[in-house]
Amino acid sequence: MNEDVKVEIVKPQKGPQTAFVECTSVDIVCFGGARGGGKSWAMALDFFLHAERYGPDAKGLMLRKTREDLKDFIDLASSMYGNAARYMEKGNTFRFANGAKLVCAYLENESDAANFQGWSLTRVYFDELTQLNSLDPILALLATLRSAKGIHGQLKVSCNPGGPSHFGVKSMFVDNGPYNVVLDPDTGLTRVFIPAKVSDNPALLNADPRYVDRLKSVGSPERVRAWLEGDWDVIEGSYFPEFSMARHVIPPFPIPSGWIKFRSMDWGSARPFCVHWWAVCQEDTEHDGRLIPRGALICYREYYGMQPGKPNVGLKLTAEEVARAIVERETVNCRREHISYAVLDPAAFAVISGPSIAETLLRHGAAFRRADNQRANHDKRTGGWTELRARLKGNADGVAMVFFMDQCRNVIRTLPMLQHDPHNIEDLDTESEDHAADSARYAAMSRPYLARPSVDPNFRSPWLVANAFRLHELGD
Repeated sequence: MNEDVKVEIVKPQKGPQTAFVECTSVDIVCFGGARGGGKSWAMALDFFLHAERYGPDAKGLMLRKTREDLKDFIDLASSMYGNAARYMEKGNTFRFANGAKLVCAYLENESDAANFQGWSLTRVYFDELTQLNSLDPILALLATLRSAKGIHGQLKVSCNPGGPSHFGVKSMFVDNGPYNVVLDPDTGLTRVFIPAKVSDNPALLNADPRYVDRLKSVGSPERVRAWLEGDWDVIEGSYFPEFSMARHVIPPFPIPSGWIKFRSMDWGSARPFCVHWWAVCQEDTEHDGRLIPRGALICYREYYGMQPGKPNVGLKLTAEEVARAIVERETVNCRREHISYAVLDPAAFAVISGPSIAETLLRHGAAFRRADNQRANHDKRTGGWTELRARLKGNADGVAMVFFMDQCRNVIRTLPMLQHDPHNIEDLDTESEDHAADSARYAAMSRPYLARPSVDPNFRSPWLVANAFRLHELGD
C-alpha cells in the first residue's frame, strides 16, 4: 500500500474464519453452514488480505444473487476496507490504493455469469451459493481464474442449508467431510468444505446477545436446525415432507413371480435420465418388520444416467445405448423378466426429424407407452404429484403405499430435497434434480390410488340397525 494511506488489517476470528482466509492452495473453497457464522465478513476479509499481498495483480469478482444482497456486501466491505479502498459506483468496483480491484455484481439471471467468461481473475467469490438453481454458472467461472506471479487462482463460495441447489452443494462439498481436501479425478481440481456455526462467531454474539433467540423463533424446527446448527440433513420447505427413510425405504427382497411388474422412465441427455422398475404388491406382505399392503408400489430397481459425482449432469447416451442397458438389466440367464407395461415421458414421443426417442427405444427392445404428464391438479383432474403424495402418506392407518428398495439410491437421494416452484406453489421447482421424481410420478399416475378410510369393527350403521328386521325378511 502507499505509505500515506493508513491501513489496519482486520484479523479473522479463530476457527473456520481463519481456516477460510488461510486456505490459499485449494482450487474451490466452500464455507457453509449456520447463519451468523461470519461467512460474508470472511469473504470480504479474504480479498482484503489478498489485495494487501499481491497489489495490482489481485483481481477479484464478488457475486451475489440479488441487488439487495450485493448492497449489503458493499456496505460491509466499505466499512472493513476504510481508506484502503474506494468503492466506485460506476463499474461497481472497489479500487485499492495499491492497484488491486474487486468488481461486485449480482446475477439477476444465472445466464449473466457468461458475461464474465473472458475475464482474467485471481479470485472469484459467490456469497449464498445455495440460492442458485444450479452450480453450473459459477463453476464455469473457474475458466476465468489465472495462476501467475506466485498467485493461485481460487473460487471461494459461502452458503447456508436450504435453497434450490442445496443438494448440489451438499454432494459436492458437505458430504466429503469438513476440512477434507478432495481431488476431482475428471478436472484435476481440488475442493474443500469448511463448516460454519454461529458459535464460531463470538464477535456477533457479543454484539447481539439475542441473535440466537431470534433464530430459534424463525418457524419450523427444521429451519431452526438448518439456520442455527448448519444441519445439511434437514430439508425445510421440502415439496415432499411426507417422505421418510424409516417409512418408505426397505431392504431388497425377491419379488414373487405372480406380482405385476412395470417400468417408468424420464428421458434426459444433457440432464440425467431415470428408469425405475416397479412391482405391485398382490397381497398384504410382512417384510423387515413392517407391513407392505396389498396394492402398494415397490420400486425395486433403478437406472440413473448421471455423471459420477456431478449431480444433475447427464451421460449424453443415445436412445440405442439406453435401450440396450434396459434390456440387459431385465435379462437374467438369457431369460428376460416379464414387464406388464411401461410408461415414458411424453416428450420422448415427439418427432422432430427421424424417429422419436420412444420409437428408437422400442426398436432396440424397450417398449413404452405415453405417461400421463398431468403434474398438478387441474380442471378436476388429479395431478401426478398428488398421486405420489397420496401413496407417500399411505392409507388411513398410516401405512405407506409406496416403497423404495435401498438400492434405488437416486430417488431416495433427491425426493426429499425437492422444493416448491417459487412461481407455482402447486408444482415443484423444475430447475432442480427432479428426474427420479418425474419417473415416480409417471408410475403413480399409471396406477391411481384412493386412500380407503379405516373402519371401526364395532361400528354399526344406523340405517342397517333401523332396517335390520326388513333385511332379514328379504333374506328369507
